[in-house]
Amino acid sequence: MRVTVETVVRNTRDWLERAVIGLNLCPFAKAVHAKGQIHYAVSGATHPRQLLDDLAIEMDALLALDAKVRETTLLIAPGCLGNFLDFNDFLDQADRLLRKRRLQGVLQLASFHPLYQFAGTEADDVTNFTNRSPYPTLHLLREESIDRAVQAIAQPEDIFEANMKTLRNLGRYGWDALDIGPKE
Repeated sequence: MRVTVETVVRNTRDWLERAVIGLNLCPFAKAVHAKGQIHYAVSGATHPRQLLDDLAIEMDALLALDAKVRETTLLIAPGCLGNFLDFNDFLDQADRLLRKRRLQGVLQLASFHPLYQFAGTEADDVTNFTNRSPYPTLHLLREESIDRAVQAIAQPEDIFEANMKTLRNLGRYGWDALDIGPKE
């Protein structure tokens, strides 16, 4: 059974609200979410080439709007790159697209995946969950916005370690209790 666009967006929004914002994994997310400045784009791609095309479209769409209207975009790919290693390999193509379009320093990509795994960790290590989302997701961010947000935080370099500590304290049971993930 294919999941609907509405369901994908709802599941992603639940993850954002309960995990990313709720656990303060990204201290910048709450404000843009509250202002409605996050665009949720659901790709119908079933092949990486299609997803790369959708990424190009979303880059253009983000840059075409003022940041006050659309600060950031989550490009969600429920039908593509379910294997984390394939997704990780795809990120090189996505970065090449960014460079080819001369958008380095303008846009930045962050990545999330249901099976996200940091190098040097075991698959079930709870710290991997800082980057686990219900579906493979590419996050397009404006560099200008990142710079402003980082300046507003006393020690931005501590965010990563704080997130690891949060997840270790929460544990797998606590993560599961958030009830996030793909649902019909």
